[in-house]
Amino acid sequence: MATHKLSFSVAVIGLGLCGSASAQQAETAKTHDIVSPPSCTNNKGETVVFIDRNTAAAGPAAGMANRDASGKPIVLRSNFAAAPPAYQSFIDRHECAHHQSGDVDRPHPPRNSPEHLMNEAISDCIAILRLRDEENYDRAAVGKVTAAMRHEMAKIGFPEISISSRISNIDNCYAKYGAPKEFIEGVLKQRGLLQP
Repeated sequence: MATHKLSFSVAVIGLGLCGSASAQQAETAKTHDIVSPPSCTNNKGETVVFIDRNTAAAGPAAGMANRDASGKPIVLRSNFAAAPPAYQSFIDRHECAHHQSGDVDRPHPPRNSPEHLMNEAISDCIAILRLRDEENYDRAAVGKVTAAMRHEMAKIGFPEISISSRISNIDNCYAKYGAPKEFIEGVLKQRGLLQP
């Protein structure tokens, strides 16, 4: 059983450091309303169920695409109140994309391998296309998503080249690709997973 976990997290979307340490701590502890999950059907036509799992300890918002013990496709949503709504929506669609593209049922490639990074780039692309077409995300909304991503990736210690590359992929997908359904079908066809 493949497990896809991508920790997308945001406590605050910040443009810079300002104010006292206590003000920054208060801002970091800020919580947000949790968005409703989107509709999601995997590449086999199964409905994906979203499950909220908030931990007692404050932590970053994260999603994980998987199958449960009975084989049902699920997305686990952890600590979503820590992320702004635009970013929660991105996480949901990114994890859904792992189901839509067949990743969950394929062998999981080694972490940070070219195949793993490609799977993540594809899921980022599907997520931003869905937000563009389903939720009418404009450039400003995409900017909120990428600012949150930049903040969290930098906080975790990713090098600037990794952050910039990922954001560039999202911006490129938003501007250059058509409907998400066509994009997903292209991925499935390339992988030999397109259902008749």
